[in-house]
Amino acid sequence: MSQTLSPPSPAAPAAAGAPARRRRRTFRGRSWIAVFFLLPALVLLGALVVYPIVWSVVRSLFGPDGFAHFVGLSNYTDVFTDHQTLTAIKNNAIWVVVAPVAATGLGLIFAVLTDRIRWGTAFKLVVFMPMAISMLAAGIIFRLVYDQDPGKGVANAVATGVHDTFFKASAYPGAHPRVAGPGSGTLAGPVGGPYTSRPVSADGGPATLPLVGVQPSTLTGATQAAPPSSCPQGALCGTVWLDFQPGGGTPGKIDKGEKALSGVRVEAVRDGDVIATATASKDGTFALPATRLDASPVQLRLPTTNFTEQYAGVNWLGPTLVTWSIIGAYVWMWTGFAMVLIAAGLAGIPRELLEAARVDGAREWQVFRRITVPLLAPVLGVVLVTLVINVLKIFDLVYVIAPGASQQDANVLALQLYLSSFGGGNDQGTGSALAVLLLALVAPAMFLNIKRFRKERSR
Repeated sequence: MSQTLSPPSPAAPAAAGAPARRRRRTFRGRSWIAVFFLLPALVLLGALVVYPIVWSVVRSLFGPDGFAHFVGLSNYTDVFTDHQTLTAIKNNAIWVVVAPVAATGLGLIFAVLTDRIRWGTAFKLVVFMPMAISMLAAGIIFRLVYDQDPGKGVANAVATGVHDTFFKASAYPGAHPRVAGPGSGTLAGPVGGPYTSRPVSADGGPATLPLVGVQPSTLTGATQAAPPSSCPQGALCGTVWLDFQPGGGTPGKIDKGEKALSGVRVEAVRDGDVIATATASKDGTFALPATRLDASPVQLRLPTTNFTEQYAGVNWLGPTLVTWSIIGAYVWMWTGFAMVLIAAGLAGIPRELLEAARVDGAREWQVFRRITVPLLAPVLGVVLVTLVINVLKIFDLVYVIAPGASQQDANVLALQLYLSSFGGGNDQGTGSALAVLLLALVAPAMFLNIKRFRKERSR
């Protein structure tokens, strides 16, 4: 039996379009709700981000006296011709190249090495702890760490300790000979190679070698200087002492109360060659052996090793090392940040890939280089770009750690911006131009990070 199909009624399209209209009305309603809830954040973002950026761009086109004089791009010209700003740009380049790479590299090493050890969590906690310290507090800490005085600065305490282990400090730093009257046999000439003022011999009597400039702190426990009580046959004897007596005394003569300088090395020189050596005893006396001498006169010399200044450590905050020292403080703070992010990425790597490579005979270095690092490349990229953005804006550490004498040598763009605008320059036009320059440098890294985040989210 045939069945006829009736055509659709005119009400069917209307019935199908009703849900679509309801969906559009619902969508519009939800859009307005979303806008309503986002409006406070948008207002705050505009007030704290958009408005300052626009104001800085406009302000950079005017002179230091406000909006009274339009100077166009003159401030930007001054930025790229000013010596201090060029130093800041150079230092920022060093920061961008060194600091993120060092922090990321150390973070990668710590994350990999602590991944399979029992106390790895405790180690990661210790490395991450500096992140809980503000930049200002970290700057104060490292200003003390880099103090020039080894008694205060930890870095110089370590440096001097290592140095003094291999190179013994001199007993009397800063001491130098005293020149007495002609024919006295006392020392003459600079400390670099002082000789007796005339040749001396064993039969000429004891040689007197007076010194001055000895620090009182080095003479604690020193005894009274004395002339040689006896001298072996044919030997050349003498005394080394501090020729200084409060209240007066006779130069070149051992007075009562004058201290002996024990441990001083004495050399006998003839025709420029050292033929005999001796060391002053506790009472300052010395004896050059007769077996090394003959009847010919010699000159006496005190080597410079007796008088060299003690090693005072490294000038960490001097013009040469100040930028590198501050970068060290930054790496100390941000290595924990890099380590935590890399460790999170490391936890997501399938263990089967690593174990399969080891079963196939790959060594640990090959597993790390050919499997671990390539799989961590997205995480490493995020960490590097984030740290690049961070170091481009570095200000606190440089301002706090760098002393006034070397602040210009450690200058960076953010610090120069502050100095130009508020730190005595009082030129907000140039400061605004520096702010725009800093924004232009940060923007590419920021857009790269946003692009990477979107790419990761779309997977």
